[in-house]
Amino acid sequence: MCMRYIILVICVFHVNHFLTQSADTMAMRYASTIKADHIAKHLFTLASDEFEGRETGMPGQKKAAQYISTYYESLKISPVVSGSWFQSYPLRRESNMGSLATIGSERKSFLDDFYFFGMPAQDLSASQIVFVGYGIRDERHNDYKGFRSDLIRPVVMCLNGEPMDAKGRSRITGSNETSDWNDDVLLKAQAAEKMGAQILLVVNTNYNMYMKRVRYWLEQSPMRLERDKEVKEDEHIPIIYISPAMANQIMQASGKTVEGMQSRINKGKRQKPVVVSQDLFFHVEQKIDRIKAENVLAFIEGSDPQLKEEVVVVSAHYDHVGIINGEIHNGADDDASGTSAAMEIAEAFNLAKREGHGPKRSILILHVSGEEKGLLGSEWYSDHPVFPLENTVCDLNIDMIGRIDPEHTDSNYVYLIGSDKLSTDLHKISESCNQSYSKLSLDYTYNKPDDPNRFYYRSDHYNFAKHNIPVIFYFSGVHEDYHKPGDDAKKIGYKKMERITRLVFHTAWEVANTPNRLRVDVVSDFKN
Repeated sequence: MCMRYIILVICVFHVNHFLTQSADTMAMRYASTIKADHIAKHLFTLASDEFEGRETGMPGQKKAAQYISTYYESLKISPVVSGSWFQSYPLRRESNMGSLATIGSERKSFLDDFYFFGMPAQDLSASQIVFVGYGIRDERHNDYKGFRSDLIRPVVMCLNGEPMDAKGRSRITGSNETSDWNDDVLLKAQAAEKMGAQILLVVNTNYNMYMKRVRYWLEQSPMRLERDKEVKEDEHIPIIYISPAMANQIMQASGKTVEGMQSRINKGKRQKPVVVSQDLFFHVEQKIDRIKAENVLAFIEGSDPQLKEEVVVVSAHYDHVGIINGEIHNGADDDASGTSAAMEIAEAFNLAKREGHGPKRSILILHVSGEEKGLLGSEWYSDHPVFPLENTVCDLNIDMIGRIDPEHTDSNYVYLIGSDKLSTDLHKISESCNQSYSKLSLDYTYNKPDDPNRFYYRSDHYNFAKHNIPVIFYFSGVHEDYHKPGDDAKKIGYKKMERITRLVFHTAWEVANTPNRLRVDVVSDFKN
């Protein structure tokens, strides 16, 4: 009896071991179809001058959408949006160029000295400005203590962010974790409005660095989603961001500087609101054009009758910034690299299905546009999902995986962002897949909560994360050609891309086939 039991255990072990090995071998078999030369073929096409930099809503973006959908049609992957490959969405292009400000009689120019987002045409003027530290009104920290009640519709001016001590800890939370006040400027606008303010001026203490990143976007006429009629955006007082130099000019009569007052607050010292009398005027110009853009969707239905209702998303944005000052910005790394990788992953999963080894859960390859304009395509999808968000298991987002950044000397690495922010299961699967197959150096530098680059909030995965859907953002870092004409296909490391793309495939394969759905067991840090 005992010997029969031992033999039975040994047999069960070997059966389970065989099944596990078969699954691993199967995954490796289809991952091996992802090849550097295949990736290169797509990337050289998408990043060619023919596509004119693939600017959202422009002819180049639409040519790219057609190229991607034609490829999926050749693979005989069925369209899923009413017989179409495309999920169209409406946009409004808004230009505020020509806006100006004056302090007394001195003129200030839009972008050089101040900026704002999507403000309607209007004139704003005031003669009383109140500096209120970080603009926080909270039981843990109140910058409004001592605010004069006799002021009539003043302009409130505050610093961006929140007070931090010398060790980088928030003076509100007492830890390295920042509070909601750090990221949500609407909280500051609401606090200012409750005190009777007509305008909120936010001093961007990293103005020059930030402007390098967004200037082209503001100059090229920002876009935003044309919302459904029943959806109303939050109403609030105008929010205008200004440079420290402009803030100091406004504060000149007080004899104080914003740098000096910021230092005082960061050291934990009390800074009362400072009132200055200064004529301030803003002339806001706005021009509006209405256009459409498209997301491209490829869907591989799962093989399990119960689990196929659950969807694993692999996303990448295929748009870029178009033509600036007469130069085509081809966006080879950003993000023809992610687009080409996602196309290869789609082909691998589709082949597995055709050969009878398709994943248990369904796979959605989501090519979004509008990323360069503010994550608009992925926002539209998350607001108008083709497959219910409650059935969406995770999003694996690929954005810029083709170059080596200055922080690395070889190509055998990838930055992972977000893998542990919502699901420990996803993080463990990611680590395990890398250890078993890819053996890349996984760099979590940009995953830190205090990452000043805020990459977690800057690519399309975030529009899933904010709905508590686990995500991983695959990224190789910023380089000298980021958002410049030099981001060309000939500079891409295709073997590097092959390794990273296979890691994404293996991770998606494991998530799609694991018996239990990923648990969402980490509290989200999304700031409403």
